[in-house]
Amino acid sequence: MFNTVEILDDGTVRFIDQRKLPTEEVFVDCCDCDSVYNAIKDMVVRGAPAIGVAAAAGVAVGVNCIDTEDMDLFKIEVNKICDHLVSSRPTAVNLFWAIERMRNLVAKSSADSVSKLKGEISHEAAKVLKEDREINKSMAYIGAELIDDGDVILTHCNAGALATSGGYGTALGVIKAAHEQGKNIEVYADETRPFLQGARLTAWELLKEGIKANLITDNMAGYFMNKGVIKKIIVGADRIAANGDTANKIGTYSLSVLAKEHNIPLYIVAPLSTIDRNIPDGSHIPIEERPEEEVTHIKGIRVAPEGITIKNPAFDVTPHKNIAAIVTDKGIIRAPFDKGIKELFNK
Repeated sequence: MFNTVEILDDGTVRFIDQRKLPTEEVFVDCCDCDSVYNAIKDMVVRGAPAIGVAAAAGVAVGVNCIDTEDMDLFKIEVNKICDHLVSSRPTAVNLFWAIERMRNLVAKSSADSVSKLKGEISHEAAKVLKEDREINKSMAYIGAELIDDGDVILTHCNAGALATSGGYGTALGVIKAAHEQGKNIEVYADETRPFLQGARLTAWELLKEGIKANLITDNMAGYFMNKGVIKKIIVGADRIAANGDTANKIGTYSLSVLAKEHNIPLYIVAPLSTIDRNIPDGSHIPIEERPEEEVTHIKGIRVAPEGITIKNPAFDVTPHKNIAAIVTDKGIIRAPFDKGIKELFNK
């Protein structure tokens, strides 16, 4: 296993550059808020939990650049850093959760000096990272009970260690845990156009873990379902509404419709921090529009004619009625999801 996000001893935030995988394993070091912002915006780091950890680390590295001993002025500058980071990407709720956690820390701190408050912020960022790895491992083994020996599992996008701070991941973490338990499983990974997270990242992770895997194009999924090959579908999430509606990488909704047609259970795997109880349903989830070049170009080579209008939503929303269960770090939620989500948060 490997680390996707690290906080080095000097406070530098280190990311594995996911844009370069699988052909190159390159690391990016960020020493200020702007560089972390750009790493999130440009998808050096991606995946909802990883973005949350990156945001917390971005606040910590950003405050080290604030040169004042005036506490009031310092707090104003911290809020500016938070405002900047929170604008990097709009859909993954973990980003907002992490920033709010850092804001609350600053607001409630009793530190009597800027240097002490900087220390508290740094400690909190490290805590967010540590918790992420612990949560993902716990979630992986909770979800592994849904996997049977001999299962053939379809997954979409990348919800492995690369989508978190490292270690297990979310949806792919469940698959890894089942593999560690000795279950004989096989994975079909959608390539996930247009950014090819499945082809570049999930395939890379599965090979590293020694899990039997097949890479298919997105429009082959229905074919293999109809042939009776696929037994389960497991994906991650970027935001889950209070009723269980789930935003995930574009194409997940289509898979859910196909899954329902073929009586194949579709499971969502995500930590509690991905559930946004402030929104009642999926219609309230903002959908990020990504740059045109992701569709018109592959590896810098144009594959579409100039002048064509491009639509590039990064996510779609799967209605809760198409979801068999949501796996979290606190347990598995089944329908009715609104009731199950409420009960889990009240534990």
